[in-house]
Amino acid sequence: VGESAALGVEPRALPLIEILPAPEPAAVAAAFAAVAAAADAQPLLVFVSPNAVAGFFDAAARARGAPAWPAHAWAAATGPGTVAALRGHGVPEARIVAPPVQAGQFDSEALWSAIAGWPWAGRPAWIVRGNGGRDWLGAQLRDAGADVRVVQSYARAAPVLAAPERALLEAALAEPARWIWMFSSSEAIDHLQALAPQARWGAGRALASHPRIAERARALGFGAVTIVAPLPAAVAAAVAGIGAR
Repeated sequence: VGESAALGVEPRALPLIEILPAPEPAAVAAAFAAVAAAADAQPLLVFVSPNAVAGFFDAAARARGAPAWPAHAWAAATGPGTVAALRGHGVPEARIVAPPVQAGQFDSEALWSAIAGWPWAGRPAWIVRGNGGRDWLGAQLRDAGADVRVVQSYARAAPVLAAPERALLEAALAEPARWIWMFSSSEAIDHLQALAPQARWGAGRALASHPRIAERARALGFGAVTIVAPLPAAVAAAVAGIGAR
């Protein structure tokens, strides 16, 4: 939000997904311990989002105290926000792998392009995520011979809007052409539809961080949807372009 404001965008936050702690912190701690014990295997933990990172380290800390990142372990991230979260939790830059920022695409497919050539036979890999979600990357890893496990580091749920958030939603619904929505999750769009089932979005404009999310926004009825990289500068440029039309 701060970076967007510095680039001339006035952002307003409307949480459309409630983030909950890991339902089984002991399972997260056990995964961390297994990674630490696999010194000869060059284990990999794949974090699907900043929330996955925060939930993982928070749960591990609650279960066994603040853990240090094992020097032999790798952390994989699907995008720059997740990379920043990993750095913030003490993971060394040299042990993080992610799609390059200039790639412009930040998803499982882009991450797999960066690691597909690694030796995978018998290598332990953990997918760190919330409840549900795609298993595409896990399937690629299994097909390559990796020993894949899944650990849930947080949970997602439909939000319950507080009064200020409800007022913000109603303001956006009252003047849809004045607002530009930024979506980074198809699930968030599902929740928006549930919160405002009678809304008509034909005059609405939206930015989406991935083609699948853009498809969901169009299916809801948004009249104009632009795909944009989830980077502050890219979002600011897209907002400026929409505003100039």
